[in-house]
Amino acid sequence: MAGLHHVTAIAGNAIRNFSFYTRDLGLRFVKKTVNFDDPGTYHFYYGDEAGRPGTILTFFPWEGAGPGRRGVGETHQTAFRVPLRSLGYWTQRFTEKGIAYEALEKRFGESVLPFTDPDGMALALVGIAGAENEPGWSNGDVPAEHAIRGFHGVTLLLDNTTKTAAVLTDVFGFEEVGREGSVIRFKAEGDAPGSVVDIYEAKGFLRGHQGAGSVHHIAFRAADDAVQGTMAQRLIERHGLHPTEQRDRNYFRSIYFREPGGVLFEIATDIPGFAVDEPVAELGRSLKLPAFLERHRAQIEDVLPSLEETAS
Repeated sequence: MAGLHHVTAIAGNAIRNFSFYTRDLGLRFVKKTVNFDDPGTYHFYYGDEAGRPGTILTFFPWEGAGPGRRGVGETHQTAFRVPLRSLGYWTQRFTEKGIAYEALEKRFGESVLPFTDPDGMALALVGIAGAENEPGWSNGDVPAEHAIRGFHGVTLLLDNTTKTAAVLTDVFGFEEVGREGSVIRFKAEGDAPGSVVDIYEAKGFLRGHQGAGSVHHIAFRAADDAVQGTMAQRLIERHGLHPTEQRDRNYFRSIYFREPGGVLFEIATDIPGFAVDEPVAELGRSLKLPAFLERHRAQIEDVLPSLEETAS
């Protein structure tokens, strides 16, 4: 299955981030862990009921992080899919919650509602006809019928599309399906969550710099280690790109590389998934640490802000 596995972004305040994505957007808190490379910082995972690939938005909340600046060489917008008939519900909800949003617009024949999170991250809801027939998870506030159904896709802002397009099509199994002005749409086969990547070609724009509200990296799916290995070989042999060694992230295994336009890409395995260390019914309830950090649990818990006061 081709498409996005997850998107990882940078936030400022952890409690504000947690409240926005679980309460305001109604996503499930799938996993509470830490940044394996910076264990004094949370790593939050939000998604659907089981944390399926294509539904997971993750955050490194770094308290005091300065704002990022959108620009070339970055993910410009991250879009979720909702039932087409739910866009009115979400417009009203954003108004009631004081969430900044823009007017509905059309892209490639689809209705799109752009909005931003508290750190200024560029997001959108895309109305998809028939999405109401897909499973919807409810937090008890956002009704299941209107719930977010995972990602629609991402928009990359690049000064040149050619080499990045070659990686998307040759390595990740996307195909070009349309053009509107300076935007080229690529789509993975099928209609699974996270099947769209748009490239907005913007020659001469300033390069972005990362901070709160920026996407750190985007991850594409590989069914297993063997498929990931084949993708890595193709990157090396056909595109002259050199991914990292494989890193075990407990819930998937990953390799990383900079695509030709400068965006950090990851290839993450679908296996083993988020139920590997806690049952689906209890996802996100307790702090989960990798084995190499367990002996430091007391110190780690001591420096992480408590989420208890925001828990519903």
